[in-house]
Amino acid sequence: MIKKVLVANRGEIAVRVMRSCREMGILTVAVFSDADRKSMHVRYADEAYHIGPSPSVQSYLNIEKIIEVAKKSGADAIHPGYGFLSENERFAQRCQDEGIIFIGPSPYAISAMGDKITARKHMLKAGVPVVPGTEDKVTSDEEAIKIIQDIGVPVMIKASAGGGGKGMRLVRREDEIIPALRAARSEAATAFGDDAVYIEKYIDSPHHIEFQILADRHGHTIHLFERECSVQRRHQKVIEETPSPAITSEKQRRKMGEAAVRLMKAAGYINAGTVEFIMDPVGNFYFIEVNKRIQVEHPITEMVTGIDIVEEQLRIAYGEPMRYRQKDVKPKGWAMECRINAENPDRGFMPAPGRITFYYPPSAKDVRVDSHIYTGYEVPPDYDSLIAKLIVKGEDRQECIRRMRQALSEFIVEGIPTTTDFCQEVLGHVAFVRGTYNTSFVEDILGY
Repeated sequence: MIKKVLVANRGEIAVRVMRSCREMGILTVAVFSDADRKSMHVRYADEAYHIGPSPSVQSYLNIEKIIEVAKKSGADAIHPGYGFLSENERFAQRCQDEGIIFIGPSPYAISAMGDKITARKHMLKAGVPVVPGTEDKVTSDEEAIKIIQDIGVPVMIKASAGGGGKGMRLVRREDEIIPALRAARSEAATAFGDDAVYIEKYIDSPHHIEFQILADRHGHTIHLFERECSVQRRHQKVIEETPSPAITSEKQRRKMGEAAVRLMKAAGYINAGTVEFIMDPVGNFYFIEVNKRIQVEHPITEMVTGIDIVEEQLRIAYGEPMRYRQKDVKPKGWAMECRINAENPDRGFMPAPGRITFYYPPSAKDVRVDSHIYTGYEVPPDYDSLIAKLIVKGEDRQECIRRMRQALSEFIVEGIPTTTDFCQEVLGHVAFVRGTYNTSFVEDILGY
């Protein structure tokens, strides 16, 4: 089995990965920037190494420095977490070249599924429905105008590389095409170093539903059922739940799960990944993208299935056959996750870094908190504003909502603004309680 894992990440996901490693008797190595010298993941690891200044391009995105630390510390594997280098083909290849186990998919799979245009072609080949749109990168303004006129507005312009809502622009009128195209290209170039974009027909009022996949090197690919991710703000997920209240029949659930598995098998995908779909108001579903890593929202799947996804990642990466088959996965209950961000909702969700003067997380049956903060911790301005994930489980959806609202009321962070009250507002709205919300809920219904 793997003996020592370097976690090439920070914050709550670094702590989360290290926790599973500890339970498996695996030693851990942390890396940290100037801003993270006092971060919890540095304290939690067996060893910790400084890798550079606060800007991520000089630290957490510095491939050669991370490889250097892995070799120096004797780590035989690297877990990339999510974000940063988790979907970087070159990083996965460097690990492979150095004889270090990359706990994720192969460089080929990252490349094939990382470019959304290439991924769309894989979907079509696998018989997975995709949203009508371009099959190649858009190369000029004139081409974009013609394509959009042929498809018809509204359309979504999307970055071919990356994810997380970056490089996406909605076009509802033809006079918005050129400004939206240029804005999407500029943002994509800044975020991913690639300004390539493509165009899809915009599906109005959809649900965003994803299926968690596990696949090993022995021909076994399974799904761990779905997560509903439609509570979003500017294409960033805010609250997730499982199962999805929008999937009202087991036939539909089975059809989507089988499509996700079929796709990953066709791509030769290994390790953990997520297939994302949008579903229109009448139940038609279409492929969006593959996330080639563990997801922020993976804990809700763990809560209802009892499967430690990080542990399975480690075992699969080492070459072991998966311990589960599809028939073994039987979700029980309902789970939700609220992302607690250091942001000020009253000021347009502006990031709110600063010192936490008091922190007290809730503790109760079926309540889980994944976090890296503590009283006295200084939230840096350099990275994502996520400071904690609050996860709860209930016997059914109603109990889950009640338990989440209680846990939110007991979640205390003083010194900086957070999104806890915003999450309470979402959970208290009649559309959320009824499960009738969709991806436009936060903007159109709550008015944020």
